[in-house]
Amino acid sequence: MPQRILIVDDDEALRESLALVLGAEGYETSLAQNGADALARIDDTMPDIVLCDLRMPGIDGLALLPELARRRPDATLILMSAYGTEELALEAMRRGAYDYLAKPFQPADVLLAIRKAQERERLRRKSELLARDVERVVGERPIVAASPVMIEVLELIERAAEYKATVLLTGESGTGKEVLARAIHAQSPRRSESFVAVNCGAIPETLLESELFGHARGAFTGADRARRGLFLEADGGTLFLDEVGELPFSLQVKLLRVLQEEEVRPLGESKSRPVDVRVIAATARQLEAEVAGGRFREDLFYRLNVLRVEVPPLRDRREDIPLLVDHFLALFRDALAKSVRGINDDALQRLCVYRWPGNVRELENVIERAMILARGEQLSLRELPANIVQLEAAEADGAAGDLSLRKARRAAESEMIRRALRETGGNRTHAAKLLGISHRALLYKVKEYELRE
Repeated sequence: MPQRILIVDDDEALRESLALVLGAEGYETSLAQNGADALARIDDTMPDIVLCDLRMPGIDGLALLPELARRRPDATLILMSAYGTEELALEAMRRGAYDYLAKPFQPADVLLAIRKAQERERLRRKSELLARDVERVVGERPIVAASPVMIEVLELIERAAEYKATVLLTGESGTGKEVLARAIHAQSPRRSESFVAVNCGAIPETLLESELFGHARGAFTGADRARRGLFLEADGGTLFLDEVGELPFSLQVKLLRVLQEEEVRPLGESKSRPVDVRVIAATARQLEAEVAGGRFREDLFYRLNVLRVEVPPLRDRREDIPLLVDHFLALFRDALAKSVRGINDDALQRLCVYRWPGNVRELENVIERAMILARGEQLSLRELPANIVQLEAAEADGAAGDLSLRKARRAAESEMIRRALRETGGNRTHAAKLLGISHRALLYKVKEYELRE
């Protein structure tokens, strides 16, 4: 997106020539003839870069630098002077300047300094986002799945990852929608750019607009400094809007406009700024019902619902429970420094028949609790919560019957895969075609059933 540059110099000819050169390169320029003029304009122009002369009447460049840095902390400051010395350059850096240009200079010198500053700022923003997200990223686990329904989900998100189209992830709370959103980003052409996540239901309505779209300094009471907003933070990357169904009605039209126009206007600014963001939204609500009830805009729903991925609850993918249990055992064995190596059959059977209203998140919490309480090398019924241990007999019997049907189906499926692999001499690509499934699905099933060609 075009960068805004404020040129501060008492030489009118230099100001105008720099504006022509930078304008030809696609930059938006504004001009100030001295330090006081620059301070008066900075809140309106919201510059990304400030080119500032050293010697000016009134407030000189060195005195202006700290004030510019305070008023516009995200801006890059470049000092210009015909009186350059090494000591002066060091003093300029100490007061907040990024670079120092000695006059006279060529247009190419200015453009090079600006491009270096832009690259530094891009790397700085990525570094800040990584640091801010480190608690969520550290310990992030791979998607553990072998059930046919989850294999279909993984294949769908793999195809969706290639395109910029908006993805809507639906499903109950705790099913792992953010993990899938991160997987889409990681497989997309934007994987090297930022992934920015925000929970639309966790931020007060009065702050959410500023959080998403940013604000200028002084845009409202308490806005003592400008804020870029998460759309601009995610520029070039992916923005994940979790619990988008909680978005206040008043902000839904503004989100729709950003999605349609691909530009955002921070609060208090007079101009919109273009953004290139891939949006992934998630909700545990039935948005169709919200639309019918007048609580969610129909046009926004259709804009979000371009590629829809329904994430199944854990009770519909019971085949994955033993795999998830093993996964969480290994995770908490290291995190808690415990010697627990496994889980006994009675405890695993109870976990497999429980309905898991909290889904994968609840299972993770149950295993963590059990690991903390464990005194031996195996988890048992003793470490499980009472509501899981004391299942109603009818519920346990019904689930067990369901599991026996699944076991029969899995046995038949395993045998069909063995036959296909034998007929194709172990060629998995050809075997997948014979079975009518994707190559990726076959790889998952070969691993799940521990098959050897």
